[in-house]
Amino acid sequence: MATSTPTDFSHIAEEIQDLLRMLGLTDYEAKAFLAVVYLGGSDAENIARIAQIPRTSSYKVLESLEEKGLVLPVEGKPKIYKPRDLKILEEGYLRKIKDLFSYLKLAQELYGEKGEPQIVYTLYGKNKVLQKLGELIDKSEEEIYLSSPRLHDIKKALSENIKKAVQRNVEIIIVTSRTQRPPPGTKVHYKDFLIATDLVSDSRRAFIADAELNACGFTENPVLAEHLKHFIEMLMNF
Repeated sequence: MATSTPTDFSHIAEEIQDLLRMLGLTDYEAKAFLAVVYLGGSDAENIARIAQIPRTSSYKVLESLEEKGLVLPVEGKPKIYKPRDLKILEEGYLRKIKDLFSYLKLAQELYGEKGEPQIVYTLYGKNKVLQKLGELIDKSEEEIYLSSPRLHDIKKALSENIKKAVQRNVEIIIVTSRTQRPPPGTKVHYKDFLIATDLVSDSRRAFIADAELNACGFTENPVLAEHLKHFIEMLMNF
């Protein structure tokens, strides 16, 4: 029977890390997650040693992996991080790929029959993206559909906007991962492996941003807004 040499495993580890980076993990996150899987669970110091990443960076890296639903913390001294069930992760990433192609189809619908884009505006820079998101929340009169893997960042920047919308009796429906806490007065549906931030305001305004909220597109086209709302409803019911 053939056995793996250290060199073989090193090559395999590099291949795994490359694939993890393709799924959106940073270099440190890919190394740390592979170490967690290899160890079956351990504390931050030991994970950093196996992953060969700075110990001072390991805590932030592991928190990020926890946010992304890849590791589960076990409270204690020290805190232990265990990998989430790989079968669940596999199913989640397959859904993520399916969602990606649904987004691509949605993007395709942003173009008219002659290939000319509908009226869709774009912004770049996290501050500008969050500012536009706040404006759309402020304009809402009846309902908001919000799907995001970065709800913590949105709450931190726009807590007052959300609070005032709730006070105006705007119904706010949120789709986010289980690691995120929804704002008071909102309805929440949990879904892991979200790949973008989407918002639909009063079925008339639509907003799509990348996972890190660094760029966005928005429109006041009701047809496109209805398409995006339907997509968020599919996420809720999947």
